[in-house]
Amino acid sequence: MDDRYGTDVLAAGWRERSAKKVARVAASEDLVIEVADDGFCGAVVGVAAGLVELEDRRGRRRLFPLGPGFLIDGRDVILDPPEKRAAPAAPRRTASGSFAVPDARARVARASRILVEGRHDAELVEKVWGDDLRAEGVVVEYLQGIDLLAETLDAEPPSRERRYGVLVDHLVAGSKESRIADAVARGPHGAHVRIVGHPWVDVWQCVTPRAVGIPRWPDVPRGIDYKTGVCRALGWPARDQADLARAWQRILASVKSYRDLEPALLGRVEELIDFVTEP
Repeated sequence: MDDRYGTDVLAAGWRERSAKKVARVAASEDLVIEVADDGFCGAVVGVAAGLVELEDRRGRRRLFPLGPGFLIDGRDVILDPPEKRAAPAAPRRTASGSFAVPDARARVARASRILVEGRHDAELVEKVWGDDLRAEGVVVEYLQGIDLLAETLDAEPPSRERRYGVLVDHLVAGSKESRIADAVARGPHGAHVRIVGHPWVDVWQCVTPRAVGIPRWPDVPRGIDYKTGVCRALGWPARDQADLARAWQRILASVKSYRDLEPALLGRVEELIDFVTEP
């Protein structure tokens, strides 16, 4: 049998079922709305501090609190603040400080190369300049020591189309490294090779002490392996090569961007990138 009187009016939720559904509308600019109380009709020209400002066709402006009490096309609406627009994202910068190219793919490797003395040098350059090098198609190779530079150049001679940029540790006057660099510059390959360097004994010192969390890099007496001496002076394990490798990973992890490197290294690497990417 049909229920002539419907469901129990006292059942839970009866108020919600009978309530009129009112649409919520964001008070976007130029939206035309009517104020239900007095019939003022105008376009939204601004929203601030919980108030909406309307301007009618005669140029008159009035403020009203956001919320219920408005009509659009004769229908009740609740006026909400406009949706906040996301600020345009700032251009991303690489670890070296240059602007990143969105969705850039690695370029095919150039014939020109950057040579560094060892694995740690290569890993440090990759961490800070890796994005730039891939965008430019520049490969970094390590020599396992400046002593092998002349042999490497003889095996694969440089040319105008195949230039070599070389980064050297401890490139100071009177050092073995400076003598080798001078000999290469005067030799048959010198025209297409650029050798630059930093003044420190090891690339570890190119990372600022502040980044590593130490007051300064310790002085290591001559005759003691530099890395071993540093670890011992800082109280880090230095029993074997594995301990030294862990020490380097600790140092490398402290480098987040070019700001964590000494300026004397920054300028030299930038110089080499410019040299090997010249048209």
